[in-house]
Amino acid sequence: MAIAPPPAAAAAADALVDHPHAGHGQVPRPFGERYDRALANPRLARNLTTFQRAWRGARDGVVAEVDFPALRAALKEAKTAVTDDLDGYLDRFQAEAERAGATVHHAADAEAANRIVRELAERHGVRVVAKSKSMVTEEIDLNHVFADAGIEVVETDLGEWIVQLRAERPSHMVMPAVHLARQDVGEIFSQALGREVSRDDIGEQVRVARDELRKVFFAAGMGITGANALIAEGGTVMMCTNEGNGRLCSSLPRVHVVMAGIEKLVPTFADAMVQLRLLARSGTAQRITSYTTFITGPTPGHDLHVVLVDNGRRAMHATPEFREALHCIRCAACANVCPPYREVGGHVFGHIYTGAIGLVVTPFHHGLEAGAKPQSLCLSCNACETVCPVGIPLPRQILDVRRMVVEAKGLPRVKRAVLGAYARPRVAGGLFRIGRRAQLPLTRGTRFVRTRAVPPLRAQTRWRSLPAIARRPLRDRLEAGTVLAAFPPVVPNGAAGTTVALFPGCMTDRLYPEQGEAVVAVLRGLGARVVLPAGLHCCGLPANNSGDAPHARRMARQTICALEAVRSDYVVSGSASCVATLTQDYAHLFRDDPAWLARAERLAARVLDFTSFLDRVAHLPAGSLAGPGSPVLTYHDSCQGLNALGLKDEPRRLLRDVLGCDLRELPENTLCCGFGGSFSFEYPAVAERLMNRKLDHAESTGAPLLVSDNQGCLMHLRGGCDAAGRPLRVAHLAEVVAERMRALG
Repeated sequence: MAIAPPPAAAAAADALVDHPHAGHGQVPRPFGERYDRALANPRLARNLTTFQRAWRGARDGVVAEVDFPALRAALKEAKTAVTDDLDGYLDRFQAEAERAGATVHHAADAEAANRIVRELAERHGVRVVAKSKSMVTEEIDLNHVFADAGIEVVETDLGEWIVQLRAERPSHMVMPAVHLARQDVGEIFSQALGREVSRDDIGEQVRVARDELRKVFFAAGMGITGANALIAEGGTVMMCTNEGNGRLCSSLPRVHVVMAGIEKLVPTFADAMVQLRLLARSGTAQRITSYTTFITGPTPGHDLHVVLVDNGRRAMHATPEFREALHCIRCAACANVCPPYREVGGHVFGHIYTGAIGLVVTPFHHGLEAGAKPQSLCLSCNACETVCPVGIPLPRQILDVRRMVVEAKGLPRVKRAVLGAYARPRVAGGLFRIGRRAQLPLTRGTRFVRTRAVPPLRAQTRWRSLPAIARRPLRDRLEAGTVLAAFPPVVPNGAAGTTVALFPGCMTDRLYPEQGEAVVAVLRGLGARVVLPAGLHCCGLPANNSGDAPHARRMARQTICALEAVRSDYVVSGSASCVATLTQDYAHLFRDDPAWLARAERLAARVLDFTSFLDRVAHLPAGSLAGPGSPVLTYHDSCQGLNALGLKDEPRRLLRDVLGCDLRELPENTLCCGFGGSFSFEYPAVAERLMNRKLDHAESTGAPLLVSDNQGCLMHLRGGCDAAGRPLRVAHLAEVVAERMRALG
């Protein structure tokens, strides 16, 4: 009746497969092997790059048509109401659904959910099941439970059918076959049908699928669908599709089963309408999906069963750090902006659920081991949170998963030793002094470590020169504990007369002291007194991003104490990452420690990044630092500056309007450069690809100067330019401003 997997796919059932959660009779490849195979597949990265670029442009266009922040806030409020009274809304939905004639079942876990549906099929003598797209059925492995019972399941969503024929899992929650090219689809159709199907004509492929799947709808004794929302006030299922197969699965077979996680509840029809306006825009960059179906009760003469699946969701609900993950509407926007996902795809970046949300929910659905390796692919660029239609703090939650992994499995030995030493300022200082001397044979007096002869360095320096430790760190150039007097303001501005404490950050201090000097020169040139706090070391970001919470808290306490000891109007840093750590991460680190939380919040209230200080405090007039000539440059938005601190217009106003620069925009300016702290050392192949794409984009502008606000990005991009001999200067924003101020005398 239905189309069985072709011989090649059937053979795969007895072999290793690329997706992480093996299906019926399948053995998953180890994470490292899947990762290497993904990197070795150039078509995969090309397909996903094309998709992400097209989606981003289209999504931004349709989102601009609505008040996205207001809609997001409204949907978040509705979803929060459900999580605040989960059982109350479950009871209300069940009462209304049963009043309309449906039967509601509750499944505590995957085994219970599968048992309920299998027994329904057996009771009704079902031999063929037509299934519309449902991630919950993937989560519980329903297809293979049916296969064991001798019941044939056919996926009727085009993408799902394609990956079913390939004996794969979906690589994307909304577009299951996005990782495949049309040539791949034509090949699998030809194998499955035993006749030639075009490898290039997508229209022909769609017609073939439509004709083959039409037979299934009329033969099926059961239709299974998912649900995009469960509306409590009406006991109604809302289902959004673009192919119409959901309507056929829910109306033609005599038995219709809806599989849905308990988090799909919304209180009212009005809330469902808000979700509707956000879902398609975020998922497929449409104003609305082609088919939106509301189901209240069964079709006359048919049965409707709604299976509400827990499978770890209540555990998530009981954990404050992860409760907001239950707000997810499964749009997969987080995957659509993820840089590592673009390079390796969902069969590596995730488990059953892919993208950022997949990294968060996997430990609750499938256990910590299933998510331990995939979560390490997150480079903390924060792009996912910016596009999430319910504002889930995904970057923070992924770090919480990382902490869970570290607590359960420990850190790798080398990283544990490095972070342990780095958390102790005296030990770290001694190691830096030793490193300054030891590096001389490698740097030969230059500012880069370029050697490829030392095996431990070869994988890193082949594609990116590493920075040399500064001969004189900032702490030796500007004495800690002193106050530097203000200069007469170069131009009238709002910073004149203020007192500013400098937080340089450890990379500025140890690697790029000239950038710290540039920040100080600008502040003093604007008429501000500059305080150089004693006892500063590191804000704790490396430990925090590595999941090492104890050392992160230790360094956070050191930093808070050092900055509390000085009196100043503001604390300013030239590192966007450090500012994000001080103003955002500390509050989460100390969430269970009221005394330190209060101190962290008081500190955060006076911390500003360099760009924001010039924009919001100095209020420099347009043209006030412009001079002869018009420097040509392009600007790289650091992930922490853009996505964590929300800096977009501020650096552009400063460069274009205040300094009078010829600013040329980078293509894909929101895409990460690939540094990600230790990420670029642990996954150099992905980091190299992202770095080269960023540098290619910079060179395409014709600008000789690339500017940013974050030392990690600067290290990464400078190193890439040096290793490849690219004639591109990479500078910190403060250096550019200081140069313009010096030119004005």
